[in-house]
Amino acid sequence: MKYTEIIEKTVMEGRTALTEAQAKQVLKDFGIPVVEEQVFQSIDELKDVKAACTYPAVLKGLGSRLMHKTERGLVALDIKNEEELIETALMIKERAGNDLEGFLLQPMLKGKREFVAGLFFDVQFGPVVMFGLGGIFTEALRDVVFRLAPVDKSQAISMIYEIQGTKLLDAFRGESSPDIDALVKVLTGLSEIAMSIPQVREIDINPLLVSPDGTVTAVDALIILGDRKMQQEALHPVNPSDIGDLIYPRSIAFIGASAELSKWGQLMFSNVIAGKYTGKVYLVNPRGGEIAGRKVYRRITEIDEPVDLAVITIPAERVIPLIDELSQKRVKNVLLISSGFSETGPEGKKLENDLVDKAREAGILILGPNTMGICNPYASLYCTGTHVRPKPGGTSLVAQSGNLGTQLLAFAEQEGIGIRAFAGSGNEAMITIEDCLEGFEVDELTKTVVLYLESVKNGRRFYEAARRVGMKKPVIVLKGGRTEAGAAAAASHTGAMASNIKVFEAACTQAGIVRADQPMDLLDLSAAFASLPLPRGNRVAILTLGGGWGVVASDLCNENGLIVQPLSQRIIEKINNWLPPFWSHANPVDLVAEMNTDIHMAIAEELLQWEECDAIIHMGIIGRKVMIEGVLDSTIAVDAAYDLKFKEDSLEILKIYERELVAKTVNLMGRYHKPVIGVYLLTDETTRTVIEIEGHKYKGIVFASPERAVRALAKMYRYAQWIEESKN
Repeated sequence: MKYTEIIEKTVMEGRTALTEAQAKQVLKDFGIPVVEEQVFQSIDELKDVKAACTYPAVLKGLGSRLMHKTERGLVALDIKNEEELIETALMIKERAGNDLEGFLLQPMLKGKREFVAGLFFDVQFGPVVMFGLGGIFTEALRDVVFRLAPVDKSQAISMIYEIQGTKLLDAFRGESSPDIDALVKVLTGLSEIAMSIPQVREIDINPLLVSPDGTVTAVDALIILGDRKMQQEALHPVNPSDIGDLIYPRSIAFIGASAELSKWGQLMFSNVIAGKYTGKVYLVNPRGGEIAGRKVYRRITEIDEPVDLAVITIPAERVIPLIDELSQKRVKNVLLISSGFSETGPEGKKLENDLVDKAREAGILILGPNTMGICNPYASLYCTGTHVRPKPGGTSLVAQSGNLGTQLLAFAEQEGIGIRAFAGSGNEAMITIEDCLEGFEVDELTKTVVLYLESVKNGRRFYEAARRVGMKKPVIVLKGGRTEAGAAAAASHTGAMASNIKVFEAACTQAGIVRADQPMDLLDLSAAFASLPLPRGNRVAILTLGGGWGVVASDLCNENGLIVQPLSQRIIEKINNWLPPFWSHANPVDLVAEMNTDIHMAIAEELLQWEECDAIIHMGIIGRKVMIEGVLDSTIAVDAAYDLKFKEDSLEILKIYERELVAKTVNLMGRYHKPVIGVYLLTDETTRTVIEIEGHKYKGIVFASPERAVRALAKMYRYAQWIEESKN
């Protein structure tokens, strides 16, 4: 019986589970290697097996309701003869009772290694293929990996070698390596089932037994049928151009404007005006009068001129009645700061749904509610509760936490990282993360996308959009709710449960998303991606003013998948011309406190020309100004021959000197198209991560610590690797 007949028969009988024999037939039809076995309807049929059975054997109870046979004692191993076979069958019949539909007889296969493979349906992301360590270790060790279907051969191979127990994929305790091609067939076969049979909701193959000769066999299998309806909110995709209109308003009305310091109605408009927004600003409050010397309109309909954007800070229950006025005024975009909607519970959710229905009917697009605001430095628009104003740049930032988002904006301003646009997405009642991604995809000013996520509205759409965007520009994501505690916090904060982190991570891996581990990583990675060429490989040369730093950096590289490439004899001989005989003669290149930066640049260029070097990390070459400032302060304090002017002149020379050094580094990157990342010797309030050099495509990147430099480079390498793999 072919798989189509099996599925149809099962559905017609009203069953949700296939028998083990049926499940294996379906797997076999899709090229998955399964154990050879025989089905018997009764004990009498078993008695006739005699010579047809090879001992030792395995006997199992068979039935569509027998999904956990081992726990019920319905699996007998190592049966040695016919007498034992019949005794075992009688025992199984007694234990299974009315659930027994027959018996399954298999040869007793042996092997020291067991894997697990499977398929399940995620309501956010759809069908997901799984692979990992099997048998009793599946739940104990949870050494499993996932990929969203469809899964091709290269993705299957990646899955197989991603498990922690990779040693089991080699020859093991006298047994041959597993047949990797067979494992690949299992995973691609499961993927084909997912895409071909919409009724299949879950498959479990455990164990996938590896015989001593490396043969891979599915000896047990379970297939569950069921509904595969995606759990997605009924949101209408937003046209990317509409998002562009929202961040480029020619006029803004602040509804709920206030003169009271620190109220949202005061925070928002004062930031916009102080930020030198060039459009028109109108204040609206039922009390009328004046605020900060500006006329206050009692209603938005009193404003004579067009209004492109309404920024609303009034209580939640007063927002829906306002929609009619906005419609009358032909306002198309709303930034809804107000809270009190879905994040508060069922009543708030209903209020939010009613608001969306009314806004959609009126042709109004809402960002929020419960948002921290937006900013677009290219339009001098800084409409956020926190008064920070980063410079224009290529990083587009969306955060599902307004506070975290505005903290990142403040860090960007401090570190010299340019922002293309920012949005606190709030509850995403109408504009979602997925909409923003599709907007960034077509926005030429966006060079890097940075997201802080706690949940997604439509997992499949998020994955597909991120994959498309990732082929053009990096997408960097920090996921909140990665732990059980974090997921609970995300639910109470945004009104949405965080999706299964393992499935989310699988989607990120396939989409080429660069995952950040902590908030600081988001803008570190943004700075690196926006400022440096991508590395072509993972071989790193390290320049350091001290040996200890080199050791630390080498360890960090090793832990992050980067190779500290041994120097060739030619490179060593070349460096011998510049450094004293006692230099390290190895990578890391210990510059033995050599302060001549011309020598540093000569060595850096030699390394960049070297075919076995894909990137350089230099430590301590930049930041000596801060160290010398301390020396000058001490000198002035003890020696009257030196004064404050001497200090200021000296520091200015050092400042120019270090900037010229960065300019030379940027010039080298432009020539060789390999990344060069710095680490400051010391930092102070004037140091910046990003140092722009006018007229150059690339920028200087100098981090405060080695781990930040190594993490950024490692993530860039993995992204570059994904780009290459995706092209093939």
